[in-house]
Amino acid sequence: MSLLDLTIRNVKRNFRLYTIYLFSMITGVIIQFTFSSLMYNQDIMDALQNRDIFQTGVAIASVVVFMFIIFFILYANSFFMRQRKKEFGMYLLYGLNERQITMMMFYETIFISAISLVTGILLGGLLSKLFGMLLMNLMQYDQVISLSFPAQAMVSTAGLFLLLAIIISVQSYIMVNRVHLTELFHAKQKSEKPVKTSASMAIVSLLILGMAFALISSGKGSIFWLDYATWSMIAVTIGIIGGTFLFFRQFAGWLLQSVSRRKKYHEGNTVLWTSSLRFQIRGNTLNLTFISLFSAAIMILLCFMTINYKVQFDAVGRNLPNDIAFQSMDKATNTQIDDLITRSRHKIIFHLTAEVIEASRVTDMHVAVDNPEYYTPGVLLVSQQTYNELISHRDDKQNVELQGNEAVTLSQGSDFPKLYEPGEQPSFTVKTDTERTFKLIEKKDYAYLGWATDPAESMILKPAVLAISDEAYQELQAHASQKSFEIYGLQDAKNAEVLSQQVHAIVKMTPGAYYSSFADVYSKQIESSSLMLFASGFLALIAIFALASVIYFKQLREATDEKLQYAILRKIGVDNREMKSVIRKQLLFVFLPPLVLGVLHSWFIIKYYILDSVQDFPGLTGVVWGIMGVYFLIYVLFYISSTNIYYKIVNENH
Repeated sequence: MSLLDLTIRNVKRNFRLYTIYLFSMITGVIIQFTFSSLMYNQDIMDALQNRDIFQTGVAIASVVVFMFIIFFILYANSFFMRQRKKEFGMYLLYGLNERQITMMMFYETIFISAISLVTGILLGGLLSKLFGMLLMNLMQYDQVISLSFPAQAMVSTAGLFLLLAIIISVQSYIMVNRVHLTELFHAKQKSEKPVKTSASMAIVSLLILGMAFALISSGKGSIFWLDYATWSMIAVTIGIIGGTFLFFRQFAGWLLQSVSRRKKYHEGNTVLWTSSLRFQIRGNTLNLTFISLFSAAIMILLCFMTINYKVQFDAVGRNLPNDIAFQSMDKATNTQIDDLITRSRHKIIFHLTAEVIEASRVTDMHVAVDNPEYYTPGVLLVSQQTYNELISHRDDKQNVELQGNEAVTLSQGSDFPKLYEPGEQPSFTVKTDTERTFKLIEKKDYAYLGWATDPAESMILKPAVLAISDEAYQELQAHASQKSFEIYGLQDAKNAEVLSQQVHAIVKMTPGAYYSSFADVYSKQIESSSLMLFASGFLALIAIFALASVIYFKQLREATDEKLQYAILRKIGVDNREMKSVIRKQLLFVFLPPLVLGVLHSWFIIKYYILDSVQDFPGLTGVVWGIMGVYFLIYVLFYISSTNIYYKIVNENH
């Protein structure tokens, strides 16, 4: 009998195991082909404003996706190999060597890969249309996506899975060569020893986790993060990872040990579901720690990208509040630009000429704005009347009422906007041809002019602007350098890329002239945030499959190993109802703690380091809880599925 014949017989004999492995491979092909085909879909390319950025982003994300797929499939192959150790022992006993067994495994891998590629590409092509439509919807583009099977995507997917087949063969060869013959025959007979636990170490695990949560909840404005950021980060990392590990290693073991010492321990089925868990603590610690941290990482990634996407539509408007704004030129140039805008398909909603005073700062800019490195060196002073006139057109309800030396600093993007109480108002001194000190009554998270932009380079720097009283402005006006800006409000400004390029070309003929356009940034920001959300959704999908494989294969292996114990329970009179109850309780102890810790880890980080930074954007907390709710539902489905599979395996020969 040839190795090929033996391979075919193996597939027939171990059909259930091969079905699980084949499902893993097909899933990997579907995800890889679906994602990479988006990069070559002509309908998507035609809709995009920034094709090069999109293709670069998809290429980078494709590498990350493939790395996840490698982990997912190698874990499945590792389980597959462990389940067949006894079979390999028989082959070695009958005279086959490690090289021949590895070659047989290579034939199997090529056979499974071929089936996976054909099936996965067909299904992936169908899904790519669906996901392409979803991507266009995220970008708010009205583009029809046709069904396509790009040759480049098929070739790249086939090449990557050929590479994966070689990696799998190397893994199989290493696993076969590292195990002795006697070990192969007794691979399923090894038993775990219960971990030594203590109440003190159980308490330590809770204290370490509590320390991490306390540091996180102190907020990034606390002394821990302002003055000791590096040490705080180290402490939180150690607290979350080390605390989670000790929680499962010590606290869970101590809890089970405490249950076993209760007087009513032998009543009901408590002894049946706890005794097995005590012996599995050692083997399950790393798995449960991984599941908790992995779950937290999935939720943080997806919540962060969803929040980033949600705020982009409003954030671009906050960063660039003017549809088109530029420094006033000579009369002929201003007229040329006005005629160009008037002739465009973008109707002018309003047009203002805003006059400001140029000044240099004397006081440190940190007093007036956050992140002063993002601002131009000088300071622009705008009168209350001029400021409020523009605000009335925006309908933003950000009007100011000032008198004397009062001023409001416009620090758009500020993490800590503040309305100062009387007596706590900081002083800020500027200089024209004379120095003038103002009392800052408020630091607003708001922009008057917005970032200077470039159609190619996007955002550059933004002007520092102080709104001052009309009285102070008139006093400074007589002996200060002045500048004016042309500010336009346009209809359908988000699609004014071509108009912006034309206006920008005229303005930039004057070196150093200020220019800002909403359209220069909108398409880049929305397309990039949509792509990041889409890619993170794909990564979360793969991560969930990987997590499912870890849980599923672990329970499948443990159920297979415990068939004898459950057969004995049945012989001593334990009925099916009681057995299902034992399995549900045993698996609940495995599923619930990682879910709870994963949700706690992710919620603390999201709440205090993401949501607290975007408090002005409504509805985001509901979005976060929605994502966590979906993840909880998926996890419940994992639990129900695992209990059913576990029960079927232990009752296989009944």
